Amino acid sequence: MSTQGAPQPLNTDEMLDIVDAQDRVVGQAPRGEATARRLRHRCVFVLARDERERIFVHRRTARKLVFPSMYDMFVGVVGAGESYDDAAKREAEEELGVTGLAPAPLFRFLYESSEHTWWSAVYETRTPVTVEPQVEEVAWHDFLSEAELTARLPEWSWVPDGLAAWQRLTLWRPAPGRG
Repeated sequence: MSTQGAPQPLNTDEMLDIVDAQDRVVGQAPRGEATARRLRHRCVFVLARDERERIFVHRRTARKLVFPSMYDMFVGVVGAGESYDDAAKREAEEELGVTGLAPAPLFRFLYESSEHTWWSAVYETRTPVTVEPQVEEVAWHDFLSEAELTARLPEWSWVPDGLAAWQRLTLWRPAPGRG
């Protein structure tokens, strides 16, 4: 089978810490191997809002190793030896193309599906309206109000881990007027 013309996944050689069910580091592996073998690692989910409280939403490029060409409202993965806090700042600044962000940690959860498993730390940050996302990572982007994002949930193909993080976030922090 020829893969000529097929986009090659990004960052397959990036080293990740492999962790156990209690989020303790038990080894390291390249991202491609961790994905192929369903090795548990660490991710960050950074929700970026602008000064009007709109949420940065993007469609991932076809070259993403996991969930290519799907929509997401978060950014981030944790590299080997990196803390969740450091990864949140680095990933948000890299993917949004801005500097000086200060992501605030909200909560953690274990994401598990039949294909993937990772400890997930959810953060929120403020960002300027003018962002310059990495073209290798982001195929399309916009800032959507929470109502616009909610309306798109059943319409667009969302990354399942980001959708799980979004659902947990909305339960964790009730929307204005709900309590």
